[in-house]
Amino acid sequence: MRGEPSCPKCGGRVRAPGLFSDSWQCDAHGTVYPLQPVIPPSVEALDVVVHRTQVPVWMPWPLPVGWLFTGVTYAGDERSGGRATAVACSGPGPLGGVGELILVAEELGVGLGARYAGIDGPDPGSCLNVEKPPDAKVLAGGRPTPLWHVSGAPSDRAVFAGEARGLWLWAVVWPEQSGLLMYDELVLADLRDAGAEVELVPCGALSPRLLRP
Repeated sequence: MRGEPSCPKCGGRVRAPGLFSDSWQCDAHGTVYPLQPVIPPSVEALDVVVHRTQVPVWMPWPLPVGWLFTGVTYAGDERSGGRATAVACSGPGPLGGVGELILVAEELGVGLGARYAGIDGPDPGSCLNVEKPPDAKVLAGGRPTPLWHVSGAPSDRAVFAGEARGLWLWAVVWPEQSGLLMYDELVLADLRDAGAEVELVPCGALSPRLLRP
């Protein structure tokens, strides 16, 4: 699927570096890391992102029963490398129907996670109350990782966020009731460390959520 880079915060058009600026520019958000066109799900697509990114490429591994990898994208360019990644998966929801999950790893201020979460970004900020006990826990890269519920998101989704490897980790789940998935202590693998196991990832159809948060 071909397309043009866009702003990770709003999806708007961005201007490439040129004579007057050495960075990508969005009219609304200024300097940004460009969000690359969404890559349809395939082992080759994952391999491209894994080798270009500077941040983790998180995926539940093993995937929950019946779940499939449904797309990947990243924010960054050839010079910066990927500074945010988003991996989509979908499968049977805990309460029936189809559930969809997008996992975002990103550096502070990139804004991709907040966009998928449907909140004003670029980071969770006051929408995250870390003074209370975490609402969910995952095992990310072998480390217990607390996640807190993000308030203020649209009612059609459940949003959790926390910190893993010094970076933001977002989990956005549709529909909202499929957020129960996050209470099962998912095991997340950074696919940069997976080696040949990446070839075993089962692929499904491209998730429209990656294209239209």
